Amino acid sequence: MKVSALCFHLESFIPLNKEEKELIEKKFSIIPVKRKQKLLTAGEICKDYFFVVSGCFRMFGVDDKGFEHNIQFAAENDWIADIGSFYSQKTSQLNIEALEVSQVLRIHQQDLFELFTTIPKLNRIFKVMIEHKYIELQNRVLQNFSSTAEQRYLAFLEQYPHLKNRLPNTQIASYLGITPEFLSKIRKDLRDS
Repeated sequence: MKVSALCFHLESFIPLNKEEKELIEKKFSIIPVKRKQKLLTAGEICKDYFFVVSGCFRMFGVDDKGFEHNIQFAAENDWIADIGSFYSQKTSQLNIEALEVSQVLRIHQQDLFELFTTIPKLNRIFKVMIEHKYIELQNRVLQNFSSTAEQRYLAFLEQYPHLKNRLPNTQIASYLGITPEFLSKIRKDLRDS
C-alpha cells in the first residue's frame, strides 16, 4: 500500500512509531481517480480527507454566472478536502476535481477522529497542517486586493513551483482571477524582462 509516502509526509512534522504507522495504514484506503473525476461535488457533504499520492487536483467554486473559480491546488504529498464541510458536516459549495489521472489515500471523518484519539500526535500534525493552509489562505486573500496580477502570479509560482508547467493557463488564470490571455502576457513580459 502507498501509505509509506503518507507516513513519510506525517513524520516530517512529528516522528511516528511502528504501531502508530500500522494503525494509520489500516484506516486509509487507496483510490484510483480518473482525470476530471470529482472527489466532491457542490451540494454534497465532505465526508473524507484525501492525501494525494500521485496526480493533481483543484478545489473550485462556481459563481452565479457559471464561471469557475479555483481556490486551491493539491499535488503529490498534499492534502485536499473542504475543511469547513468536513468538520461541520454541512453541504459544501465547492468541488474537488482531478486535473490528471491520480491516486489518493482516503480516510473517512469518523476514522480520522478515531485516530486523533488513539494517536494524539496525529491530531497535532493535522492542527499544524490546517494552520499552514489557513496562513496560505490569508496571504491569498490579502494578495487579491492588494497585489497586481503579476505579483499574484509570482506568489503562485512560489506556492506551487512544481505546477507551473503541469497546469494549463486556464486553470492558473482562474486561480489568479484573470483571463488566460492576460496570464500569457504576464508570462511573456516576465520572460522578456
